[in-house]
Parts: sequence; structure tokens; C-alpha cells
Amino acid sequence: MQIVTPATVVRWHRRAFAVYWRWTSRPRRVGRPALAPDLRALIRQMREANPLWGAPRIHGELQKLGIEVAQATVAKYLGRRSDPPSQSWRTFLTNHVSQLASIDFFTVPTATFRVLFVFVVLSHDRRRTVHVNVTAHPTAAWTGQQLREAWPWDTAPRFVIRDRDAIYGSDPRRTVQQMGIEEVLTAPRCPWQVRETHRGKTAGSLTDNRRPAHTPLTAPNCCIIVIMSK
Repeated sequence: MQIVTPATVVRWHRRAFAVYWRWTSRPRRVGRPALAPDLRALIRQMREANPLWGAPRIHGELQKLGIEVAQATVAKYLGRRSDPPSQSWRTFLTNHVSQLASIDFFTVPTATFRVLFVFVVLSHDRRRTVHVNVTAHPTAAWTGQQLREAWPWDTAPRFVIRDRDAIYGSDPRRTVQQMGIEEVLTAPRCPWQVRETHRGKTAGSLTDNRRPAHTPLTAPNCCIIVIMSK
């Protein structure tokens, strides 16, 4: 016979209770069996040797080897990439800064309560304004003509960055293709890309983060005096 205190009995009971529920809640083998470790290592090895391969391609290669495994299982054991598969937006701007130009519109209210649309062409190499023009009624044909005036002869850059505004219709796109320029479109609803693109002397007039997609930029920090002759 052993005499114990009530606190000891309560401690023993709590310990036995925890052991009982740990045994009751133990993991059971349900669902699909786990993938063999050597097959998991093979999937990761194929991914490391071929960074551009995804789950469908690796799944097909495993089937060629006679290994029957679901594509979802392959995707599960691929893991996430530590680096993006392609260069980021800022990396692209840094690598091609000498061959980049940007085009965009912003609006300027006048003293007579009219709204003028200012078309700006910026060069990223020296952060200089290549071309500026103003109109009250911008059209696709007018925009295409501005592109031809901005880069006469063989001075066109390799890339032109623009947003997805509907003003860049068939005429501007045809003009850009004829000049041998490759268009780079910003992602939908990503104003930070516009801000990163137009960072420079004209940044104050081209960094309105609140504008919705497919609308002209505003110029709250810039003052432009426009003299229009009849």
C-alpha cells in the first residue's frame, strides 16, 4: 500500500488522460499511400535540371519511364520556386534602360474649364522628354503621327512601354511595328509599373496612383502653359 496526496492522484489522472487521447487521436493511414522517397527525389531532380518544366511536362516524362503517378501528385512534390521563372519588371527596366522609351497621356485643365490631353514620350536612357504635344481630341491616328514625329529616321528605341488604354488602336500599333519597335504593355490595374516606368523629371505629372485602368493620367504636381494659335 502506498499513501499519496490528492495532488498526486490528480496529476496521475491528467497524465493518463493525455496519454489516452494521444493514442486515440494518433494519425491513421487514410487516403492514398505516400509517394516513395526515391520517386520524390527524382521529381525534384528533374525540376532542378529543367527549371522551365512544369508538372505536366514532368508527369509526361515519368509516364515515358513507365512510372504511373498522377499529375496532381507531381505538382504537390515540385515545391515552389525560390526565384521567379523570368526577370521581374524592375529587372527588365534596369537591363534595357538604354533601349527603353515610354509613352503616356495625362490631362491638364485650362483657365476656360477645358480639358487638354498631353501626349508625352520619355527616354529612359537620360530621363529626358523626347516629344510632347497637346490636343483636345486625341485619336488613334493622331497618336500614330506623334510616334512618327518623336523618332524620325533610325532613332527609334527597341522597346516602348505603354498602358492598355484604348487610344492606342490599330494606327499606333501599326506605326510601332513598321518602325521595328517592340511594345511592352504594363499589367492590368498595376499603377506602380507606370510609376516605376516614368520615374524621372516628369515623375510628378505621371504618377497618379489612384487613376483607374483605361483613363488618362492627371497632372496634379505639374503646371503647363499651353498657347494655341488659330
